[in-house]
Amino acid sequence: MDWIVTLSWMLGGLAALLLLGLPVAFAFITVTMIGAFEILGGDRGLLQLARNATQSVANFQMAPIPLFILMGELLFQTGIAHRAIDAIERVVTRVPGRLSVVTVFGGTIFAALSGSTIANTAMLGSTMMPGMLKRGYHPTMAMGPIMASGAIAMLIPPSALAVLVGSLAGISISGLLVAGVIPALLLAGSFVAYIILRSLMDPRVAPPDDLPTMSLSERWRPFLIYVAPLSALFAVVIGSLLLGIATPTESAALGCLAALGAGAAYRALTFEKIGKALIETVKLSVMILFIMAASQTFSQILSFSGATNGLIKAINAVDPTPVGVLIGMIVILLLLGCFIDQVSMLMVTVPVFVPLAAQLGINDLVLGVVYLLTMEIGLLTPPFGLLLFVMRGVAPDGIGMKQIYAAVTPFLVIKLAILALLVWQPAVGTWLPGLMMD
Repeated sequence: MDWIVTLSWMLGGLAALLLLGLPVAFAFITVTMIGAFEILGGDRGLLQLARNATQSVANFQMAPIPLFILMGELLFQTGIAHRAIDAIERVVTRVPGRLSVVTVFGGTIFAALSGSTIANTAMLGSTMMPGMLKRGYHPTMAMGPIMASGAIAMLIPPSALAVLVGSLAGISISGLLVAGVIPALLLAGSFVAYIILRSLMDPRVAPPDDLPTMSLSERWRPFLIYVAPLSALFAVVIGSLLLGIATPTESAALGCLAALGAGAAYRALTFEKIGKALIETVKLSVMILFIMAASQTFSQILSFSGATNGLIKAINAVDPTPVGVLIGMIVILLLLGCFIDQVSMLMVTVPVFVPLAAQLGINDLVLGVVYLLTMEIGLLTPPFGLLLFVMRGVAPDGIGMKQIYAAVTPFLVIKLAILALLVWQPAVGTWLPGLMMD
């Protein structure tokens, strides 16, 4: 079978099943089963699929995924994050667009604790948005920072999707987890700068509001109680990776223990909340691992049929530069992000992009961070950006999708600028992992 036909059939079949409403995991496994039977030799292909599935799910490198998800769910279910947001609001004063700035700070801190973009956005929306609207903030200035900072959880450890990208693309998981920190901090700093500048140019979008007069103790005590100790969770995860004293799996396990300890210390831990956290962890983990079970066979089908090599040769025929190819990959990922979910983006592109990047000498960590950043942008791009609908769910009646699109647009521009900076200066993604101890 000609490789173009194979590639078109595999990708087209997956797209058709997704358009019919079949869940990603089932759509992917269906296409892979048919492909294994037709391309890899009937029953032998299905046996190979079964062997690959067993090896993929039993891979110890996948263990951080449920552990990182559980860590975030424990913090979300116990309500510790809400207390931290209230404490941050007390210490941020006399800043234009104060509540929007608090949202970015709080979203970035919670992103470093949860790893879940949906939980981060929902928590910020339910906590910050009512107060901002009540104090006269324009809806776009209220919603934009919530969605933009909520999506940062894709980059900052603990990020389950970073583990998934590393596993699928053969990139160092610990290196990729650390590589997302600098771009995430650049994003947060750029968001704050934009909010302050826009509030100064048009005070009507974010009316000035100062907290009631409080003593130094009243202002800082909640911060020291609810925020500073939580920073230790981030230090446990990222510090153990940087110092080389723990693998990603071990750091994720330490993070879960720290989250349990924090919940117990704040007397917010109950068996009911632990049960909810475990159920949500199982739901998301099973979906990811189900897809992983078919990923290796999917790549083998494309390779065996000649689709991967054929596409690489076709691209090399035009003598591309590594930067040009990387930009082309980004454009494809951004377009896919408008229509399909993040895991589907990975499944469709990794079998082709990773071998091509390796052949052209594109740094694997840069490619990994590009994946994370473009998937983060995909969460916020119309018409099917997931966080746009999360925002609509927590927004009050009367706010439509048009206002949500307008709110997120300036922050999308900022994210694209940071993505361009990463392509121009790859050290943005490689410098911090370079400091890791072996």
